[in-house]
Amino acid sequence: MCADGGRSEALALPKGALNVSDGVAVLVGVVVGIGIFGFPPLVAQHAGSTTTYMGLWLAGGLIMLIGALCYAELGAAYPHAGGEYHFLRRAWGARLSLMFAWARGTVIQTGAIAAVAFIYGEYAQQLLPLGGQGAAIHAALAVVLLTLLNMASTRESKRLQMFFTWLTVLAIGCAIVAGLGVSAEVPPQAGETPVAGGNWAGVLGMGMVFVLLTYGGWNEAVYLSGELRNPGRMMPRVLLIGAALVTAIYLLVNLSYLQIFGLEGLRQSQAVGADLMRTVAGPMAAVLLSLMICLAALSTMNATILTGARVYYALGRDVPRLRALGTWSSAGNTPLRALALQGIITLGLVLLGALSENGLAAMVAYTAPVFWLFMFFTAGSVVVMRRKEPHALRPFRVPFYPFPVLVFAATCLGLFWSSLLYAGPGAIAGLLVLLAGLPLLALRRR
Repeated sequence: MCADGGRSEALALPKGALNVSDGVAVLVGVVVGIGIFGFPPLVAQHAGSTTTYMGLWLAGGLIMLIGALCYAELGAAYPHAGGEYHFLRRAWGARLSLMFAWARGTVIQTGAIAAVAFIYGEYAQQLLPLGGQGAAIHAALAVVLLTLLNMASTRESKRLQMFFTWLTVLAIGCAIVAGLGVSAEVPPQAGETPVAGGNWAGVLGMGMVFVLLTYGGWNEAVYLSGELRNPGRMMPRVLLIGAALVTAIYLLVNLSYLQIFGLEGLRQSQAVGADLMRTVAGPMAAVLLSLMICLAALSTMNATILTGARVYYALGRDVPRLRALGTWSSAGNTPLRALALQGIITLGLVLLGALSENGLAAMVAYTAPVFWLFMFFTAGSVVVMRRKEPHALRPFRVPFYPFPVLVFAATCLGLFWSSLLYAGPGAIAGLLVLLAGLPLLALRRR
């Protein structure tokens, strides 16, 4: 899931063209995304103290590293453009991989697009208020316009993507400088309120769900393995350095948030980046940063829409009864019907979020259980493939196997359970949509 919080783009480079610094740059660029301006208030609502809050972000960086190690072994041993779909098919069979394709098309990817759309909507509402449901209206308009752009031409979509990509890093840099540079002049905030209730483990689990969505995109490391000059030697360096840089960036951003707002103030923020700049530098700075974040959010949405529709196209190619989705427009080099279907499903999710108290949180609840369920099976693919093909060439192996794999798999199960128990009706809705894909198995056999 590049929900995420991070951006996802296909890497079109000759085999063996990347060195360590190139790999680190790509990994950091994929992971660091718009989620850092949307998820921190939700994490704060599930943390009882600033120490717990920062601990969640640090733990998220460690989990990112362990998960990337697992994906790196699979990607180095079985490089394929299908990513997780290919790994699941080899390890668990066609049925599970087909259900993953269905889940990615109806829950994971569309939910990620809708989540980023709500982040965009909250900041666009700061610039152009549209009433009580303004954020949802802005979100829906963005989904429609970017879907139409992708239907018109893949080339134009990629040009827009390249033009806006740098804005995310620039916006994050502004937030760090503003928060840490002048925070001492800001009056102290109200005291912290601990998380209520006795379900602290589940509450912290939901906090970790939001943290790891912000770290989303680390699984793109699987696509780097085939591009490094010496994957066996370079991949550990890329992952260690990249994970350390991403973790450091996110810790600095969150320290700036805490020093400006305090934990309680952060919990109440609806557009934390704009609120930070308004507090530090006045209304005009807030408007400027909101505009930058809106453009960066559009960049994230565009990349997710561009890559997400391909799973419907793959379903159309694999399931004869759905072959209408497996058509490609030569005029714009786009899967028109797949893009249209993805847009319709995403608009339905935006409507679902608009009916909820918090649209972004509703989308996270919808996607999280399904996402972590398939992440668990992908982690398990490392163990299965080592047993099924013990003599296969593995340019990169998970160090200290099997402990990192088992830790990551257990973490995925724990996050699945936490999101299922504490995310509310949205989590049940996501699982029901997943189960609605079971008839695809019968269609495939026919």
